[in-house]
Amino acid sequence: MISINQLTVSFGGFNLFEDISFLINPRDRIGLVGKNGAGKSTLLKIISRQMQPTSGDVAIWRDITIGYLPQNMLYSDTQTVKLEVEEAFREIKQLEAEIEMLTQRINEQTNYESPEYLKLIDDLAEKNDAYQMFGGYNYEAQIELTLKGLGFKRTDFNRLTSEFSGGWRMRIELAKILLRKPSVFLLDEPTNHLDIESIQWLEDYLRNYSGAIVLISHDKAFLDNITERTIEISLGMIYDYKVSYSKFVTLRKERREQQEAAYRNQQKMIQDTEDFIERFRYKATKAVQVQSRIKQLEKVERIEIDEFDESSLRIKFPPAPHSGIVTVKGVGISKNYGALQVLHDVSFSIQRGEKVAFVGKNGEGKTTLARIIMNEIEYTGKLELGHQVKIGYFAQNQADKLDENLTVLETIDRVAVGAIRTKIRDILGAFLFGGEAVDKKVSVLSGGERTRLAMVLLLLEPVNFLILDEPTNHLDMRSKEILKKALADFEGTILLVSHDREFLDGLVQRVVEFGNRKIKEHIGGIYEFLEKKRIDNLCELESVNRQSSGKQESKKTADNSKASFEERKELSRRIKKISNKIEALEKDIEKLEAELAQMADAMQCPNAATVYNYEDYEKISKTLSQKMSEWELCHTELEEVEKM
Repeated sequence: MISINQLTVSFGGFNLFEDISFLINPRDRIGLVGKNGAGKSTLLKIISRQMQPTSGDVAIWRDITIGYLPQNMLYSDTQTVKLEVEEAFREIKQLEAEIEMLTQRINEQTNYESPEYLKLIDDLAEKNDAYQMFGGYNYEAQIELTLKGLGFKRTDFNRLTSEFSGGWRMRIELAKILLRKPSVFLLDEPTNHLDIESIQWLEDYLRNYSGAIVLISHDKAFLDNITERTIEISLGMIYDYKVSYSKFVTLRKERREQQEAAYRNQQKMIQDTEDFIERFRYKATKAVQVQSRIKQLEKVERIEIDEFDESSLRIKFPPAPHSGIVTVKGVGISKNYGALQVLHDVSFSIQRGEKVAFVGKNGEGKTTLARIIMNEIEYTGKLELGHQVKIGYFAQNQADKLDENLTVLETIDRVAVGAIRTKIRDILGAFLFGGEAVDKKVSVLSGGERTRLAMVLLLLEPVNFLILDEPTNHLDMRSKEILKKALADFEGTILLVSHDREFLDGLVQRVVEFGNRKIKEHIGGIYEFLEKKRIDNLCELESVNRQSSGKQESKKTADNSKASFEERKELSRRIKKISNKIEALEKDIEKLEAELAQMADAMQCPNAATVYNYEDYEKISKTLSQKMSEWELCHTELEEVEKM
């Protein structure tokens, strides 16, 4: 579908990457990985035509549509959430207007046999067919499901987008892209502003999506649950593996070990050969053997070891000063923002040395309670910090608060006091700000670099209670692993507000869930919490279904006693007819999906990926979409009939 050919991008004489080439095939699930600044976001911008490369090109097949979600964007929307998201269905909205106009013109006609009237009827039928094909009869339901899946409440639908924070507006943009159903998703850190439940919903959506996906994410669990191919950008080159991220890490390590072993063996052979040549070069009796060895050496194809970027964070928090047994205790905490109550009568306690996670949907009060502990906002209730507790706080928007006019060194130099000032350059070097990097302006730093710089501020004085609000946003995989190890080794108390399951796994021993203005505590790790929550939700759903089923049975019994035999007979016929149609559609869908899968495999070979093949592929895809729409409508109709 998309061919990247010998792409080179240079900035001021430095090559970000050079002569890279690869294909994006139908139904590909690609994880694009690499350290911060490797060029991942730049590559997505080039593929989406937001940026031009220095050399090389990107060839995109005809009729391919791209849905691109950048990591950061400027917003100019002024509508309600629902109206903004409806922009994804412009074609359907246009068809609605045309159908309404044609219907009005038909109603105004009096000569029902005139050519004009017949043409209007034909046009209306054509528009109605197109409307159905594009999913016009269920797009409202798609909007609701998508917005609710991304964490919006129905009461949010008619609120102006300008009332929402940047993170929530990013969700609106993501909803629009998902609903457009493009041929290819290009998603740059889509989980940065999502809570755990929304991330799990997005995982399910993308896993079942029929198009291709190229995904940048530093969420290991998210990558593993979606991707089946990993492309790493490292030191200007790419390495392409047909596996998920975790398997890629293993294979990359094995490849390097094999290369190193082969390189050592070859170097020994070369050294032995050169020693032989040097020893017998001037002996006439060995001239033939020497010449043979020289020719042999010239033919050797030298093994090269892949360059590997070994740079990573080296973090160690200062020893935690001693404090009391209780780090923080809150009793009857409540917080209102105007008429909106976020927390109501919440009580909690965190002991010295505990590592606790705050989780839950955005807007449920996680950051609010963290800020209450920091005494940054007013509240009602009682909160006490333990004896000699010293807090180190990393806010969710800490990186955005940095002064863009200062350099990296000036940012730290203005805050550091005492003996730590002599170690500023060492600390910055540990956070990959070595050499000339300390003179960079904050304004030119990437998101990951800003996060690292903000993290440095935590190391400037010893603390015994770390409160970290989404510390992993924008950090690359290795940086997150090093930070996680440093936190695991930290002897003080840690409160983590995070949606990153892999980061929390093995780090926290208690999970505090926020919801409906209350908190609920769970002993154990994050995956134990998620599994228990899934089981609880299933039990609750089964209970609701049993109650609903009982009510329906009572209603059916009462209705059937009143209905005549002929009515029940007709109802049975309708149910059977719809069921047969559903069965036939399912067979058609299964056959079409098998054809598409076969064609997708064939088109993975560049020589086979012809326009003719793709046109066939698109034709079958459209037929499959129509069959799926019919299948959904039949199921809806069947549910309605069965309730009669």
